[in-house]
Amino acid sequence: MEVAGPEDAPCPRAPSETAAAAAAAAAPLRSSPSLLLGIKDKLCTCHILKTLVLGQMLSLFICGTAVASQYLAEQYKVNTPMLQSFINYCLLLLVYTTMLAFRRGSDSLLQILKRKWWKYILLALVDVEANYTIVKAYQYTTLTSVQLLDCFGIPVLMALSWFILRARYRLIHFIAVAVCLLGVGTMVGADILAGRQNSEGSDVVVGDVLVLLGASLYAISNVSEEYIVKNLSRVEFLGMVGLFGTIISGLQLAIVEHTDIAHIQWNWKIVLLFVAFALCMFGLYSFMPVVIKVTSATSVNLGILTADLYSLFFGLFLFGYKFSGLYLLSFGVIMVGFILYCSTPTRTAEEATTSLPQPASIGFDNLGLKIEENHQETPAATVQFTKEENVRVNTG
Repeated sequence: MEVAGPEDAPCPRAPSETAAAAAAAAAPLRSSPSLLLGIKDKLCTCHILKTLVLGQMLSLFICGTAVASQYLAEQYKVNTPMLQSFINYCLLLLVYTTMLAFRRGSDSLLQILKRKWWKYILLALVDVEANYTIVKAYQYTTLTSVQLLDCFGIPVLMALSWFILRARYRLIHFIAVAVCLLGVGTMVGADILAGRQNSEGSDVVVGDVLVLLGASLYAISNVSEEYIVKNLSRVEFLGMVGLFGTIISGLQLAIVEHTDIAHIQWNWKIVLLFVAFALCMFGLYSFMPVVIKVTSATSVNLGILTADLYSLFFGLFLFGYKFSGLYLLSFGVIMVGFILYCSTPTRTAEEATTSLPQPASIGFDNLGLKIEENHQETPAATVQFTKEENVRVNTG
């Protein structure tokens, strides 16, 4: 039997090599939980939770207006979108324009009218016609077309924010918008499968054009609202829109809906539905500037994509809609996209420019200038020897 000598024995590992191998083996186990914790810390924040709640409150206001309008149309054959908007603008006039009237100084109603009256007339005209064209489109085209084409306002809004508000987006924002639009597509597919696509519309081309026009007008109105709310004040925006919106919608009401209003068979239920619509619309107009100020117009429009789903859930009980599991899937997809968008704030053009990395080197030319400056700033030194052979240094 042979006895192994020292040269045949296995060479033991150094302690440092053993520790490095153990750390390398444990690295994948530690990186996965740390990555999940990082994602959780980024997505589960107080700001995102607040934005999510505020956005869904706006969706519920829109749901209330949609349900009241549909109940009026289906149960009582009342189709008066301009009258309903006129009531909302009157409420804005009574509340916010009155608040402006009691202001003093440069922010008073009179001073605002002197400086910017024509701007607010254009803004109110855009807002009134945006509401009217979207509602009018339902008479010509299909529900599917309205739901899909209404999303056209989101890229228009992002483009206007890029040029007017100088917002700069990251890749995550475009991915989030795509996810939200995928959720809308899922919702439309669920509508078709559930049989909500009943009518083909009287003139699909006219209806589709109205939807695209209304979505673009909404985008212009929302960008203007974001600029005014963040740079001026919420009361000024609502007060001026209420003032000129009441005048414009009142004139349009007298022209296009006077016959429809004359044929309404008024009772307390119809009055209650008009009141419910007006209160929901007033709450939407009053609350949206608050949400836009803490987020942006684009994130608000992504958040309110769920309004159609809330209307559907109410329609299950009020209008006999059929339920589909795709509705829950579309709701979840839209929420994921909305949270992704809010997880990373947008930047302005100035912030994007200042955040660019600066060159670390100052270059040969600048280096030469710097050396010359230092040479000029260095005081001259003279050395003198005294008789005692001591050294005395004088700086001139």
